[in-house]
Amino acid sequence: MKQKRHLKILELIDQNDVETQEDLLEMLKKCGFSVTQATVSRDIRELNLTKLTTGSGRQKYVPFYDRATLSKDKYVRVLKDGFISMDVAMNLVVLQTVSGMASAVCAAIDALELSGIVGSVAGDDTIMCATKSEEAANHLKDELQHLIF
Repeated sequence: MKQKRHLKILELIDQNDVETQEDLLEMLKKCGFSVTQATVSRDIRELNLTKLTTGSGRQKYVPFYDRATLSKDKYVRVLKDGFISMDVAMNLVVLQTVSGMASAVCAAIDALELSGIVGSVAGDDTIMCATKSEEAANHLKDELQHLIF
């Protein structure tokens, strides 16, 4: 019974944005599972579920092994939150950020492992990403615009 319930939980969180244990409990009951809140809490721990913040700012349960998506979403959110503007100067992509956020945005860019960056430096509100060529800088700018917008 436990294995069937675990499979159903994974199916439910895959097909729905399950935000709370109570939501999951109600969904399981509608599917014919007689469970308590304590059981659902234990199942979440055993399945190694974690919460992911969605684009709308709400949270939902996801399997922890979905870590790459989880991390990417967080880094993109930091990038979007701190971004003000961007320009290319030869082989450099220069980003302006909210004051005090350049370091966090630069760390997010580094963690995203975007192609073509050979190094990056952050000040208080400015980031410079060095690439090998002007073409690579323009490609990086396009990649960043795709993530931000």
